[in-house]
Amino acid sequence: MLVGIMGNLEMLKVRLDQGLIDGNIKYVDGPLTSVNCAAALTHRLLAFSRCQTLDPKPTDVNHLVLSMEDLIRRTLGPNIYLETVLTNGLWTALCDPNQLETALLNLAINSRDAMPDGGRLTIETVNAPLDREGLAGAGEVETGDYIRPCVSDTGVGMTTDIAKRAVDPFFTTKPIGQGTALGLSMIYGFVKKSKGHMRILSRPGEGTTVQLLLPRRVGPAETQTPHTLLPATCIDQKAIVLLVEDEDAVRKILPRCLEISGMS
Repeated sequence: MLVGIMGNLEMLKVRLDQGLIDGNIKYVDGPLTSVNCAAALTHRLLAFSRCQTLDPKPTDVNHLVLSMEDLIRRTLGPNIYLETVLTNGLWTALCDPNQLETALLNLAINSRDAMPDGGRLTIETVNAPLDREGLAGAGEVETGDYIRPCVSDTGVGMTTDIAKRAVDPFFTTKPIGQGTALGLSMIYGFVKKSKGHMRILSRPGEGTTVQLLLPRRVGPAETQTPHTLLPATCIDQKAIVLLVEDEDAVRKILPRCLEISGMS
């Protein structure tokens, strides 16, 4: 990624030194693409290391799955049948709903890639009261009540050794260039920071099931309201902005961005 950034910027500098103006936009687009990829990579690594900031809320997992159904169907394509098996009276989970959406979508994409000739994807939700025996192998998870969303497919499956390594960052069985090899590790980090657990059950030729354990929150789920942004016309462009930044490169560029917006 750094090569993509440095190479394009060095080429842009050479062309500007030579007085060449036309056609330089492509040398700007390249670094921007690389920076966005680096930001996404950092986001996933933070999720795996459990340093990512979460916003846990009482969440209706059934409602969340239903709200994603059309998106997941379009993601899977026409050759994969989507089935949802949602428990009536499902408990309220305590988790970051946005991160749960991302986790379920990533699992659906993994399942799609494991079924190149088509198949069935099942998303199931169940209440899971767990005692110490039921939590065998779940590490730091405490006994208690959990909600268990499961994503199952009829794909190629994995061996036991591969399933054990599936959450390792950058481990993948996909061809080079397909995916980031961070999807499962990101989900694992999110679930662990939510004080839950993740299990992968798979056999070659029999498909894969990924179970997420999320802690129960006693009480009703929150109603999610969309975030609203103030229109640009509401910004007082005559405002004086105090800029405090310890990174020299950032401190140099931000004033120029503010000046372009008409501020001082």
